[in-house]
Amino acid sequence: MSVSKPRDKSSKEGIFVHMPTNVQNALPPPHSNATALLTDQSGTRSEAAKFKPTSLPTPEQPELDRYVHYLIARMTGGLSPAACAEAFVDWGSHMAVSPGLQLELMGEGIRQWMRLLAFTQQAMGSNAALPPSVEPQPHDHRFVSDGWKQYPFNVFAEAFLLGEEWWHSATTRVRGAEKQSLNRVDFITRQMLDVFAPANFVATNPDVLSRTQSEAGLNLLRGYSNYLDDVKRLRSREAPPGAEKFKVGETVAVTPGKVVYRNHLIELIQYEPTTETVHAEPVLIVPAWIMKYYILDLRPENSLVKYLTAQGFSVFIISWRNPDAGDRNLGFADYRRLGVMAAIDAITRIVGDRKIHATGYCLGGTLLSIAASAMANENDDRLATLTLLAAQADFREAGELTLFIDESQITLLEDMMAEQGFLDSAQMAGAFQLLRSNDLIWSHVVNDYLLGERQPVFDLLAWNSDATRMPYRMHSEYLRSLFLNNDFAEGRFKVDGRTIALTDLRVPIFAIGTETDHVAPWRSVYKFNILSDTSVTFLLTSGGHNAGIVSPPGTPHRSYRMATKLANDKFVDPDTWYATTPKTEGSWWTAWAEWLARMSTGIVDPPSMGSPENGLKPLCPAPGTYVLQR
Repeated sequence: MSVSKPRDKSSKEGIFVHMPTNVQNALPPPHSNATALLTDQSGTRSEAAKFKPTSLPTPEQPELDRYVHYLIARMTGGLSPAACAEAFVDWGSHMAVSPGLQLELMGEGIRQWMRLLAFTQQAMGSNAALPPSVEPQPHDHRFVSDGWKQYPFNVFAEAFLLGEEWWHSATTRVRGAEKQSLNRVDFITRQMLDVFAPANFVATNPDVLSRTQSEAGLNLLRGYSNYLDDVKRLRSREAPPGAEKFKVGETVAVTPGKVVYRNHLIELIQYEPTTETVHAEPVLIVPAWIMKYYILDLRPENSLVKYLTAQGFSVFIISWRNPDAGDRNLGFADYRRLGVMAAIDAITRIVGDRKIHATGYCLGGTLLSIAASAMANENDDRLATLTLLAAQADFREAGELTLFIDESQITLLEDMMAEQGFLDSAQMAGAFQLLRSNDLIWSHVVNDYLLGERQPVFDLLAWNSDATRMPYRMHSEYLRSLFLNNDFAEGRFKVDGRTIALTDLRVPIFAIGTETDHVAPWRSVYKFNILSDTSVTFLLTSGGHNAGIVSPPGTPHRSYRMATKLANDKFVDPDTWYATTPKTEGSWWTAWAEWLARMSTGIVDPPSMGSPENGLKPLCPAPGTYVLQR
């Protein structure tokens, strides 16, 4: 987690005031029905004026303290110094009283020096390519070129990998310290070591050194020019070079459709049918509120939306508004009511009594899971199935994102956001980049600044630079309730005063994890098998959090594993499941579409675009207006 950009001067006044009137009017009362919610598509319903959102309750503290915390967050990139210091103190104090471990580490260090010395002697006396004897991590591609197999560069790589191995032992083997502390120390140490990796310097990177010699340093001049261009783009909030080729509504997000409903928080897009008949139940897609929806509607050849329409499904998708300081008090309940429930109510008006295949991606899947559980608790049976794409409900094992989620970290974030009203998208992107710093930070430094080559920008990378902000209240509530307290998975999450749980669901669940996901690790997604009492089909696909989901048929090197656990079946742990579930080559899209077809009740004529007779006249063509907000 990280912090947002400095406060806009325009938001300085009224830092702790209530939401603007137009936002208040867009919020439904706690027990609103479809009629009240859809009275006016502009989001200015008089009936909703009864709902008066209040400021996020926080413990009283001097405003000076809050501002000091904001400045600290700006200087540290959003990391709490207290949390980091606590982790190192915990690790260091237990290391200090572990003389046996200290001796073991000392002996391991001596053995590694001897190993490095022997490797160096072998490398000096050999003209053949000699790879490092230490295997890098599977995701570490810094030392794969042939140049790293030649002396002295193979020695540089060997020394770095041995040091990395030693520090991992030193930071993770201490008994008595909190596991969270050890993981933090290991993560921070790894980030510090990565700064000094030999791949990051001209003199110790064979590929950069060879390029510099062959081009007489022109690559470094180009790299410096690239660096200056990146600084300018960062300051002006411009997209990376090459992203201009992917324009929303022109080259990406071009599947034909109409915005059929709009309120203050969402636009609901209905896509035009491409088949003469469709499956009876439409598909509703709920993307995460921190992303633009069109990751699922990129170019026509890799658009999941276009694929679904071609398979005979009626498709609706939520496009989230990009909140600003005026939306500071929009909370998690507002995103559920104005987002998921408003979309379901609108679709019901269009398709009548047909049920809905609800699909959620990432945090959108978490929000959808909560909404679906609340619907089950209220005996609302409008959902036919629930599909969750790289989404979690249990956050105890949610990957390295949770390393810095504690009271100290969240308090720092809250005080930072109180100064501005939202968490900025650029700072969120920085947090995700740290999780894969070798691929997303240092490879960029080497390629763009040292080799002087611009990495080609493709559609997914261009989309990644077009994120949304998160309101202060929403961000604080979901961090505390989900990441910190894990309330939903542990039976403490309340909706409209009533505790909800996934065990109330009776509709079939299709959960998808991706093998190399650093945001929603697949074993965490797999927990839907034990969190619910209904049929769960779990599919594990190759790829990561984004590229694994955007995986159209025909994509090379794609595979998946899939198995269904019925409500009465015994639980199988994830490692056993992985070992016993056969791999299938190809895209998971085909398997999911076939599953949706089996879960549908028949074939019907396509529904009308919108429902003018029910007050849902199409407002504008897709991709709408909210997706264009910066």
